[in-house]
Amino acid sequence: MSSLRRVLLATTGAGVAGAATYLGLVTGAAPLDLGIGRRTRPLGPLRIEIAAPPETVFDAITAPYGERVPRALQEKVQVLDRGEDMVLAAHYTPIRGRLRATTVETVRFDRPGRVDFRLVRGPVPQVQETFDLDAVDGGTTLTYTGELGTDLWGLGQAWGNLVATKWIATVQASLDTIKTESERRARR
Repeated sequence: MSSLRRVLLATTGAGVAGAATYLGLVTGAAPLDLGIGRRTRPLGPLRIEIAAPPETVFDAITAPYGERVPRALQEKVQVLDRGEDMVLAAHYTPIRGRLRATTVETVRFDRPGRVDFRLVRGPVPQVQETFDLDAVDGGTTLTYTGELGTDLWGLGQAWGNLVATKWIATVQASLDTIKTESERRARR
């Protein structure tokens, strides 16, 4: 075999392996949790004011995890297991075209003021998030905070920054939906 052919095969193989690794990471299909070189970064805080009481906002947040998932959310959330105050749920997020990321998270409910999320499987090894609900005059302040962790020092940190950009955008869209749904429920 000629040296040019070996180089082309090696380059093609490395490209295919790199693409497969990227797709595995970004979709959550092949999570990487080495536990070395762990770096963390904050997610948020994000705050929104909602013209609805905390109980109503809490119900809007937890609706996708109930016994009957609203039809509009069935393509975004699947409850895998259910406990008394916690569920294990798969969340599906469109990435590009038909690609979607799958994260599996525990979701813990502390009515009426808090919902905690902890990543079990996804594009990074560690994410912890909280939705805190505080009653204010005229409604609720919903505050989102979190922390995202990656492995492999600077390389992982760069990956975490890319993931965090999409993650925060997805959370912001969820907060907007929660606000709309909570205020709709409060008007009823």
